[in-house]
Amino acid sequence: MKNLLARSAGCIAAIILAASFQLRAQTNSTDITPQAVLGVMQRVADWQLAHPITLRPTGWICSVGDVGMMALAGISGDAKYRDAMLAKGETNAWVLPQYQGRKYHADDQCYGQVCAELYFLYRDNRMIAPMREHFDWIIANPPPSRGLGNNLGQDQWSWCDALFMAPPTWMRLYAATDDTRYMDFAVTNWWRTADYLYDKDEHRFSATARSSPRPRRTGRNFLEPRQRLGLRRDRPDAAIPADEQSRAPAFRAIVQGHGGENPVAAKAGRDVAREPARPGQLSDAGSQRFRDVHLRAGVGVNQGLLDRATYEPAVRKAWQGLVGCVDADGKLTHVQPAGSAPVKFAEDSTAPYGGGIFCSRAARLSDGGFGRN
Repeated sequence: MKNLLARSAGCIAAIILAASFQLRAQTNSTDITPQAVLGVMQRVADWQLAHPITLRPTGWICSVGDVGMMALAGISGDAKYRDAMLAKGETNAWVLPQYQGRKYHADDQCYGQVCAELYFLYRDNRMIAPMREHFDWIIANPPPSRGLGNNLGQDQWSWCDALFMAPPTWMRLYAATDDTRYMDFAVTNWWRTADYLYDKDEHRFSATARSSPRPRRTGRNFLEPRQRLGLRRDRPDAAIPADEQSRAPAFRAIVQGHGGENPVAAKAGRDVAREPARPGQLSDAGSQRFRDVHLRAGVGVNQGLLDRATYEPAVRKAWQGLVGCVDADGKLTHVQPAGSAPVKFAEDSTAPYGGGIFCSRAARLSDGGFGRN
């Protein structure tokens, strides 16, 4: 009887949860058209602007959110998103944080992406001067080469999130200055970390150097959504114009990926095929992971790397699930708290990096014309 009651309660909870998400999806259009996607992005960004976090405003938790804000600023006709980032830069004097005095940590470099993007708009050297001075010091004073294990310290990019935080900052600084030292640093260290974390048999990346060289097939050591986003968005070629990419053999290798294929598109395809989304478990970290992988397949479709007919149904379901996480007031819910491993958390959990990844992903999904074809 107890088991029956437990199952009945679980079914009722799942029905209520599904109904709640359906209502949210009706409030926020689930169409994958530029106008519809932009509308949801703006609602999420507006909520975040109205609920700022004042603790470490240039730390990674806020900076990942600001990266998404800049993605929105690039496609929105409303200047308030750009102006909010401009005001934050002025308030913080364009200085990258050095949390507790650390000099090399990748998390502290994420904010430089925002500084660089604003520099591209205003061409004000004040916006990148502190970052340039900091990175010049790192080049002149490289950390000891002690291997990549996190137990040996985090001065190197030894964990996957570092590939979201640091390489795109270095590449944007190269794009702003034409100083190839920044490009060389990013390419060398990106490949060093990516090769270490990549499992050639599973065609997947493990999350940290603490994981075994061969992650278990259960997937427990594989990447979480924001980490996989870094591997796609922040390859070192991401900030370089196509005509410049062709000059560097490393860029061609990066675009092709491991084994002559695009690893991210291929991984997205494999995951969509073998790990279908699980309805009724929307507060579970795993189901968020599935939706993110499916949505990333839409980027692969936009780029001509994945077949539209095969992956479009999963992409549309994934987008509907993510839109269902946006409250009527624009709050993005079901965001996994910061930490080293997935945990159970409250359904209304949110964080700036959640909105940032949402906007970054949404911008890329719509940008390639997914909803226009």
